[in-house]
Amino acid sequence: MVAVILIVFLLGYVAIAMEHVIRLNKAASALITGVLCWTIYILYTPDTHAVNEQLTGHLGEIAGILFFLLGAMTIVELIDAHDGFEVITSRIKTTKKSHLIWLIGGLSFFLSAILDNLTTAIVMVSLIRKLIRNKQARLFFCGMVVIAANAGGAWSPIGDVTTTMLWIGGQVSSSQIIGHVFLPGVASAVVPMILLTFRMRGVLEVGGTEEAKTSKPETPVRDRNIVFVTGILILLLVPVFKTVTHLPPFMGMLMGLGIMWVITEIIHHQKDTQDKHFLSVLYALRKIDTPSILFFLGILISVASLQSIGALTNVAQQLDQQIGNPIVIVIIIGFLSSVVDNVPLVAASMGMYSLQQYPADHFFWHFMAYCAGTGGSMLIIGSAAGVAAMGIEKIEFFWYLRKIGWLALVGYIAGILVFLLQRLF
Repeated sequence: MVAVILIVFLLGYVAIAMEHVIRLNKAASALITGVLCWTIYILYTPDTHAVNEQLTGHLGEIAGILFFLLGAMTIVELIDAHDGFEVITSRIKTTKKSHLIWLIGGLSFFLSAILDNLTTAIVMVSLIRKLIRNKQARLFFCGMVVIAANAGGAWSPIGDVTTTMLWIGGQVSSSQIIGHVFLPGVASAVVPMILLTFRMRGVLEVGGTEEAKTSKPETPVRDRNIVFVTGILILLLVPVFKTVTHLPPFMGMLMGLGIMWVITEIIHHQKDTQDKHFLSVLYALRKIDTPSILFFLGILISVASLQSIGALTNVAQQLDQQIGNPIVIVIIIGFLSSVVDNVPLVAASMGMYSLQQYPADHFFWHFMAYCAGTGGSMLIIGSAAGVAAMGIEKIEFFWYLRKIGWLALVGYIAGILVFLLQRLF
């Protein structure tokens, strides 16, 4: 059974990677793969009730991620509909590619630590689409956003799901994770930015995509500013909501979406239906990329099946038995997180290695946060930020692998060296 599920997963993975060759949308491949994996699992298992219970448990976590994504994308679309990003784009005067790389990369890095890497990717890719007209140049900038967002999320307790898991589980504390992972995270983002600076010469044609320029009425400055400030404030306050209420992040995001809905209805209540159509939450909900959300669902239920059959735990155990060296094990987990989701990998590691073996704030946990958080940048579907960017900007799997993957790999290794040197001294 395990072998059959692994074969189906790998075939599905190949279909996703070769989307443009086989001309089949990656969402279809991901959904078929996910459902097939669970179908094989339940057909080979006598206790069907137990399998359904496992699926229901996983679906709770997956739904949280999907609703978070849905809420964040709708808020970003709403800001965009009100020309909110003009507040930022109008202040970006430079058209030099090398300068813009550092500006966008730096903004993504620090914004990711305050928000999280997924929300940051959605916001920054939407911003890039408003700013840069040339498709090829835009793809490079989006690739840099993925690397910088994942690097920025790794050192913050609220910046990446895996770091948050380790923080909530008591493996790391806020001050220690920031102190030990910040510099490796900087190296992981800065080295690719330096390398990309040499490649990205000349000036950019600014003005954004044609899709970004919709034929809607110009939004008054007051309305634009209200929606922009409210939207960004809501995104920033989602981690605070989680900390105060202990509810999952998607609850804060949905609360924020509800507030935005009320505010936009109040702002536009005097306008006729046609004038406020493009500025409504209903229109924003229709504009968001639903296939990307379904793709995310397919990927996550596929990985959940591997977790349920114990494949990921077996991988962690085999690494422990065959290698033994914790540094090498964590580095390999970082590489594996670019192929499968880093969340179940870290969850398996947390279950395998107790706090008695590695106490709270042991270097092992800090290194795990860094490697699992940044390793996913090596493939476009290796992280939530990558999947979001792939959906919004239609980035091809192999294009990312050729043009951005090696940059992420160099940054990943640079961060590892900084982490080990930091530990040495």
